[in-house]
Amino acid sequence: MHDIKVLHLESTDVCQAACPLCAREVDKTFDKTKQHHLTVQQILQVFDTEQIVALDKIFICGNYGDPAAGKHTLEIFKYFRKINPEIVLGMNTNGAIQNTAWWQNIGKLFCKPQDYVVFSIDGLADTNQVYRKNVIWKKLMLNVQSYIAAGGTAHWDMLVYKHNQHQVSQCEQLARDMGFAWFRTKVSKRQLADNLEYPVNWQISKSKIGKVSCHALNEQSVYIDARGRVAPCCRLGSQASILPTMSQVAATWASTNINPVCRDVCGQTGAGNSFTNQWRQEVQLC
Repeated sequence: MHDIKVLHLESTDVCQAACPLCAREVDKTFDKTKQHHLTVQQILQVFDTEQIVALDKIFICGNYGDPAAGKHTLEIFKYFRKINPEIVLGMNTNGAIQNTAWWQNIGKLFCKPQDYVVFSIDGLADTNQVYRKNVIWKKLMLNVQSYIAAGGTAHWDMLVYKHNQHQVSQCEQLARDMGFAWFRTKVSKRQLADNLEYPVNWQISKSKIGKVSCHALNEQSVYIDARGRVAPCCRLGSQASILPTMSQVAATWASTNINPVCRDVCGQTGAGNSFTNQWRQEVQLC
């Protein structure tokens, strides 16, 4: 733990959305009635203040919830910034949870040059809800505007499907007009469902997967889920009763029985891996 530089948290497993390919919807073992909210005290059971001071970055995303739904998300960010004033703060969200006052507070807190919020927005008013089910467009736009107006740096990440690919340039222009710093597009690598279709001519050709190049080891990161449990990364953090350790999964890499998550996510191909080859478009807007 003393070597960790990046801490990935899941502050809650609660979310108002029902994105059809999200773990909340496809993981049949996930019980939506058992809601968890990570606390500062739970984090301190894993990381002491000395280790927090040594961190370069903390970001909140996770597998099952949206950080904005977390009861203690703002408190967690404030605590880490207090203990480590130079730490980078980041989070990923659908943007349509909480009110504008909450987002103003996030915008004021995320005041360092590298701080960011990634807003996952998959189209415009008529298409975003095709995948981001239950996300109210008007509320999303008001929250984004409040965050940016308060000084926060915003990234627009767009999943491109057949139903929204004709709007990519319009989304980029809207992002520019609203004051986003980055606009990025990617194609989901998850198994399609719910009448979703891959965008025409956007597919990434598959190639043979080779040696594992572990993203968590490379960036010196670790993951804590909404229940306070530690896993090597979010991909290995799940509803399982016992989460694997880094040594356990690493032991499989040289065998004929490579951990399937490690193989599919961090297995090297001719074009890199899921992390180095995920973006189809990255545009710096300001």
